[in-house]
Amino acid sequence: MIHRVHGARPSAPAPVPSSRWYERELGWPTAGSDPVELLTGVAFDVIELPAVAGLAMLRRVPRTGPVAVEGAWMRLLVAPGSADELPGLLDWLEWGGVALDLGAIGAGGRITAPCPSRSWPPPLAAGAPGERCPQEAAVWLRPPDPRGKVEPTLPRTGFGGDGGAPDLVRLVSAAATECLRTRLVRAQPLPRQRRAGKG
Repeated sequence: MIHRVHGARPSAPAPVPSSRWYERELGWPTAGSDPVELLTGVAFDVIELPAVAGLAMLRRVPRTGPVAVEGAWMRLLVAPGSADELPGLLDWLEWGGVALDLGAIGAGGRITAPCPSRSWPPPLAAGAPGERCPQEAAVWLRPPDPRGKVEPTLPRTGFGGDGGAPDLVRLVSAAATECLRTRLVRAQPLPRQRRAGKG
């Protein structure tokens, strides 16, 4: 299977970031309270891939728009409607028929709202002073810029992108490449296992 469009993965309870901050400052709709969830398909969609592959991709694509990590998964925020474009983009990039652990969350989906860091969101919006995130909580690697509009920084289809973010085609291409590399590395036996097999 090339892709999967799905809802958010189950997650461990996290400290509650301020849903009010996400709604008022960024205009992102939220749901729930423990943990707060961000609704996808309205202000943004999400491209999801294993965090190991995502970290390698971030070294190749320095400008992406907002990026969050939750447990073993990385979530790249992209323009609304991008989740529907993922299957066609993968086919166009000649990844059709290749098993990739690359998915999209679009309209009707949800992701756990990333836990505030010490410097983001601003102190008035963050949780209690000194509040720490559980190890598996969703956190921002590249937070949205609270001083400006987030939408111009979201990757979208069209060469060049807006707001310094890459276009969606380049982002998906880099993500697919790193997903395949990660899969191939996991499939290779360790040197000791190869020697044992020969003996």
